[in-house]
Amino acid sequence: MAGTVVNDNGIVLDAFRRALAATGVEGRELSVALDYAHETMGSPKSVVFDYLLHDEVKVGTAMSEFAAAMDEALGKGAVSEIPGAREALARLRDNGLVVCLTTGFSADVQNAIIEQLKLGEVSDFALAPERGLRGRPYPDMVLAAALRVPVDDVREVVVVGDTANDLWSGHRAGAAIVAGVLTGSHGRAELEQAPHTHILESVAELPPVVLGD
Repeated sequence: MAGTVVNDNGIVLDAFRRALAATGVEGRELSVALDYAHETMGSPKSVVFDYLLHDEVKVGTAMSEFAAAMDEALGKGAVSEIPGAREALARLRDNGLVVCLTTGFSADVQNAIIEQLKLGEVSDFALAPERGLRGRPYPDMVLAAALRVPVDDVREVVVVGDTANDLWSGHRAGAAIVAGVLTGSHGRAELEQAPHTHILESVAELPPVVLGD
């Protein structure tokens, strides 16, 4: 979601910074940790914190602080739609596609963003990592979405995202179109290192690719 249909205006990394600082990470260690958070954007936040902190209590603290920071940012209106995203999703749905929003956020944070930006109006359902449903770069959420629809063939699935982990997830699931967009965390060089079929300027360019315009 963030970086693909939602412009987070830097609040995700700010939330990481606050969450890590709350667990005592500071100085050079904090800088290295934030670099890792950027590199692994798209992965579940709990997995990132677990890797960085190696302590169940600290991970719990970090997750709570991260959610609180995101709630505050949402309350201040710090997130907005990527230009053209709403229209792109609406056009896909108007042409018979089912739209699922996936995320590396917790379900609570995901739902807060969807509610604030009214993204439920242009999507059918949403999925977030949970027990038994691994986040990116694993294919679980893509496959779970396909089963929920359901589709007859995974090659009927399209995956779009702003991180290398999004692209790996789509590739591993067998999606026919795996498109990276240049509106989020990872630039062209990072996206091109992951399996993909397209690199687009933004999700606004997706409908013609999918619909064959």
